[in-house]
Amino acid sequence: MLERRPLFPGVIEINHQAGWRIGCSVYLLFDENEWILIDIGYEENVDEIVELIRQIDFPISQCLGIIATHADVDHIQGLAKAKSLLKAPAFAHPKAVKSLELGDRIKTFAEISAQNVHLEMPVVKIEKPIRDGERIKIGNRELEVWHTPGHTDSQLAFRFGDLLLSGDNIYRDGSVGAIDAHHGSDIPSFISSLERIAASDIEWLLPSHGPVFRKNDELLGKTITRLKGYLTLADFGTCATHWPLMDEWDKELAEGRLPSEPTQTA
Repeated sequence: MLERRPLFPGVIEINHQAGWRIGCSVYLLFDENEWILIDIGYEENVDEIVELIRQIDFPISQCLGIIATHADVDHIQGLAKAKSLLKAPAFAHPKAVKSLELGDRIKTFAEISAQNVHLEMPVVKIEKPIRDGERIKIGNRELEVWHTPGHTDSQLAFRFGDLLLSGDNIYRDGSVGAIDAHHGSDIPSFISSLERIAASDIEWLLPSHGPVFRKNDELLGKTITRLKGYLTLADFGTCATHWPLMDEWDKELAEGRLPSEPTQTA
């Protein structure tokens, strides 16, 4: 048996436990003999993760389930295989269920032809849809479900005491999960989710990629301001709510203005 290396009481992160980066962050939350997984990563890594869980002496029979933070291939490609090995149910937000149960390769980012990404997306049955405000019992502790859309419409975060397993909402460097229209991203929702995190009394953020970090209101504020700027810029295409430059152009066309003449932004 290996010695357990919890980040916090009742929280083990699989990459930290292993001592190297296997994939996305996979959190094992436990109390007494019961435990649950948050995400699982790629299918090719499932055997290694399950074996590591065995080596740190968590009974497979006591697994309460596997929760998908959202329906991205790098988080849940291995979900069907993990369910089979652990004999445990899968949890996800209702808006993730269709993509997971149909194996939607576009919305899950399994297929990005322009970047030569062609991954399998095994179909998987979701037994337990979960919504904002629900609580999941783990021994004598509770995991509170937060719906934090923006990166995807199904993005979930989870409060565990003063910790927030924050998914792809924000990382330690201030970057956020990919914004992409095909993916179901929504910038106004993203801003609202980050504002919810900023307004909370959470102490620590446990993201789905990269190191755990203390909640930093200045960092969150800068990120929120940056995303607000995207609302009126073309950086993320149809994810913008409005592009004022087109209004300016319409006016200039109507006036017959030449490029050499002053403009509103000159």
